[in-house]
Parts: sequence; structure tokens; C-alpha cells
Amino acid sequence: MGGMKPRHQARRVINWVNLSTPLGLLIARVGGATVRRGDLGLVYAHGYRIPFPIAGAFTVGNVILTKHPDGFLHGRLLAHEARHASQYAACLGLPMLVLYVLNLTLSYAVTGDLASWNVFERMANLEDGGYRRCPPRWRR
Repeated sequence: MGGMKPRHQARRVINWVNLSTPLGLLIARVGGATVRRGDLGLVYAHGYRIPFPIAGAFTVGNVILTKHPDGFLHGRLLAHEARHASQYAACLGLPMLVLYVLNLTLSYAVTGDLASWNVFERMANLEDGGYRRCPPRWRR
């Protein structure tokens, strides 16, 4: 495993078993992305061609997908997306997708923004993912 931390190894195994990483690899393939091993036990999928979702990067299991070229995933953004990979493990994989959409809906209802009150984005550190914090509609 080449010096991978035990928590990253555990996350990688859990996300394979819960099928979220295989789904991420399938999405990468359908989206025409080039896949390679990345840091922290993650898989980077660059050159994703499907225009949905609109985010600069998104994660499914241990696979981080982006339309951008190799080298885009680093620093704070990589840390943000790695936290999402851990969230897939904590949510037992695919249920994360449903919970994430519910949180998008809640965030939009409360703030008019898809990320500000999304618990998954907040726990992954909004700012690291390039998001901003918006106050609830009733406090404006």
C-alpha cells in the first residue's frame, strides 16, 4: 500500500465494498475521463466531459472527477474532496447520494444557495471547495 495511512486504506476498502468507488469509476468511464491513482488512496479522473454537475470537481466514493486537466486537484480543493470520500464511507456508500440531494434541497430552501447549509459541504469545509457561506433568507 506504499505508506498509505491506515485511515485512507480503510476508507478505500469501505468505499469499494459499499460500491461507491465502482460507481465513481463507471461515471468516469462514461464521462470520458482519464483515470489515475492519486494521493490519500484516492483516484483522480481528469477530463470528465459530461456537463453535470457544474462543480469544478465532485466525488463518488474514492473517485474525484473533474473536467480540468491533470494537476487541478491539489491543496485545499483536494482536501475538500477527500473529506467527501470519507463521507461516502461513513454513509455506507450509495445512500450518500440521496442524503446529499436532500441537503442540496434544504440548503437552497434556507439560503437560496445549494452549498451553504448542505451539511456535507459544511463538514468538508465550504471554503476549501470554493463555496461561500450565505445567511438564511430570514436574516437578510
